[in-house]
Amino acid sequence: MIRFGPGNLRIPKFERPVYVVAGGMTDFRKKYPEKNTCELVTEATRMAFEENDLKVSAEELRREVNWCVYSQFADHFGDQLLAASKVHDYLGFDPLGNIEVKTGGATGGSSVLAAAQAVASGYASCVPVVGWERMDEVPTKVGNSYIASAACKDFESELGWMYAAYYALMAQRYQYENEVPRETLAKIAIKNHGYARFSPYSQNPGEYTVEDVLNNDIVSDPLSVLECCVMSVGAATLVLADEETAYRLSDNPMKLSAICGGTHTLRTADRRNMPILLLPNETEETYKEYFNGRRHEWPGFSSFLASRMAAYLAYNMAGIHDPVEDFDILETHDAFTISDIQTYEDIGLRPYGRGREFIESGEAYHGAKLPTNMSGGLIGSMHAVGATGIFQIIELLWQLQGKWDKYHADPEIWTKYGKKKPDDFKSLQVDGCKKGCAISHAGTGSHVTCAVLEKP
Repeated sequence: MIRFGPGNLRIPKFERPVYVVAGGMTDFRKKYPEKNTCELVTEATRMAFEENDLKVSAEELRREVNWCVYSQFADHFGDQLLAASKVHDYLGFDPLGNIEVKTGGATGGSSVLAAAQAVASGYASCVPVVGWERMDEVPTKVGNSYIASAACKDFESELGWMYAAYYALMAQRYQYENEVPRETLAKIAIKNHGYARFSPYSQNPGEYTVEDVLNNDIVSDPLSVLECCVMSVGAATLVLADEETAYRLSDNPMKLSAICGGTHTLRTADRRNMPILLLPNETEETYKEYFNGRRHEWPGFSSFLASRMAAYLAYNMAGIHDPVEDFDILETHDAFTISDIQTYEDIGLRPYGRGREFIESGEAYHGAKLPTNMSGGLIGSMHAVGATGIFQIIELLWQLQGKWDKYHADPEIWTKYGKKKPDDFKSLQVDGCKKGCAISHAGTGSHVTCAVLEKP
């Protein structure tokens, strides 16, 4: 689609408010042989039901549930079709109805969207969203090929069945168009690995320098190992409810004021150019001179129309005028450092061509204007694909509730996962946090959701 009709840009609305009540997760690891998938999802769901300061018991909450949404990227990893049915049974929700959602890397975000639609429409009043991925039962090379099959097998697969190769091409084009130094991308990796150090759930924490990132082994030029997300095993559970149910369950639910989705062609070369879809903080004047340089088209090969579409709808639905000013915290889908900086532009943190300014200005850091990926993101903490978009919103929930320390600073949580809390532990609770955003992204931008969570 190049030209929008009057109905295409209709802003969604919920027929009744949707709230996020509780969240839970496991830790995330490269391998988790001691627990099977059903044990992992049960652990995450038990945490959501029992450890979120709810006003009801876990059994009372279970009896409120009337629909379930399950999130798993690929049946291939666990070699189990209809895995959601098995999980549903283990969690004790039979014979209630359920659906399983699959939209690549955006599966978690799309699952939350499906649950929100059920609550907003009145179809359901209490919906657990349960996501997981079992990525340790196949060799890494095979796992990479499974993931890469979420791109167009007729064309992109010839690049080597590895997503890093797809994004490396984008990185090269983006750097050419916008003259972005490698050091800028390295700063994103350093930040996200660094914040992952303060999370007991994280898989890939670390302290690095720009030199460490630039001199690290190259996966696909120019992306190094430290600039790529991790393959993970783990689970996450989120509980959504209507307003009446939410306040019966909790004194402190957060309002999901918007969650919207966008898509784009699976094959990146099929993406036709169009005028830039303007966000509320942009005008035609914003891009008056933009196409006079090295870039002459949009979205081209270095922007994600799906991200821009999802943000356009969600911002207008939630009344967001300027994301940097209106949001207090942000979780991006940093599958690679290049996709992170692309997202900065797609969601309007900076105009197209100027995404580097967001990280270089320092605004993306804790204590600054818009702290981004305090969770450690996909690069530092996890990418158990079906759980990822759910994990992001859980991290927003705990920040908005002022409970980040409760779930990250307790030494017993670290011990539970066989880890030691760092001696230089730093609280990443964002002071006065009232509104946050999470971006869940698939493929080379084939599906994206944008969620806005806020204090009611």
